[in-house]
Amino acid sequence: MPRPSLIAAFILFSFWLLWAWYTPNIAQLLINNSFFVLLGICGAVFASATGAGGGVIFIPAFSTLGFSPEEAISTSFLVQCFGMTAGALTWCHHYIKQHHHNKTWHGFITMITCCSIFSIAGLWCSKIMHINAPASLHTSFSLFSIILGSIIILNSLKKPSSDVTTQFGGKPLLDCAILCGIGFIGGIITAWLSVGVGEIAVIYLMLRGYCTKLSIAVGVVVSAVTVWSATPITLSPDSLANFEVLLFAGPGALIGGLIAKRVALFFSVMKLKLFFAIWIILTGTVMLFIA
Repeated sequence: MPRPSLIAAFILFSFWLLWAWYTPNIAQLLINNSFFVLLGICGAVFASATGAGGGVIFIPAFSTLGFSPEEAISTSFLVQCFGMTAGALTWCHHYIKQHHHNKTWHGFITMITCCSIFSIAGLWCSKIMHINAPASLHTSFSLFSIILGSIIILNSLKKPSSDVTTQFGGKPLLDCAILCGIGFIGGIITAWLSVGVGEIAVIYLMLRGYCTKLSIAVGVVVSAVTVWSATPITLSPDSLANFEVLLFAGPGALIGGLIAKRVALFFSVMKLKLFFAIWIILTGTVMLFIA
């Protein structure tokens, strides 16, 4: 039976082929924008292998290319709909096949449900109530990245504690409540930066002592649900998304999302944590200097 991720990839790729077929001068556009295919692959591999949203890669890249904040965020959301979807379905398949009865993955569905519902609520609350970021995109993204990366490094240096979280943290009601709060606040931040909820969820679960790969899987799925919930905005007539970039970054992200789980499973837990932390601190620092 075909994997859900491959079925979704086939459907998304079919839509892309139809779109490309009716796009004038597609060959010339491919020559001029082939860089975005590679960008999509790299962004999705990083996002789905670490739990960070693809915006961790896309926002610095788009800002460097001179995109306005609105254009960068809208385009990042749409590209993530390709990569995060493939990554999320791949992780879900991994859970069903290998960890469905594994106590260290207990609560996987509940975590995703709690965080996703409130993340969508936070994102739409931000848009409807016009809750704006306290600083510019460059500054907000930079500070968010540096703080989160520093927390991960500090957590990685701690000695492993006893396993108190194999049964959904030992305190299911507390964890549910916190994940709901994380989802809502993360949804608001995601509306500002196109990243946020996935990273915060991953860090919380790591700090609680959950399996790192479970934490990553939850972050990827929640991020995928969140970016899809924003499509009425990013695909609206008033959207500032750059659809020429999406035309090439989208299929690249699709490929990256499909192979990312293998990348994550190849590396050790410590290496994943440190790579994730160092990268987002680096991108945050670079963004701060080019602000």
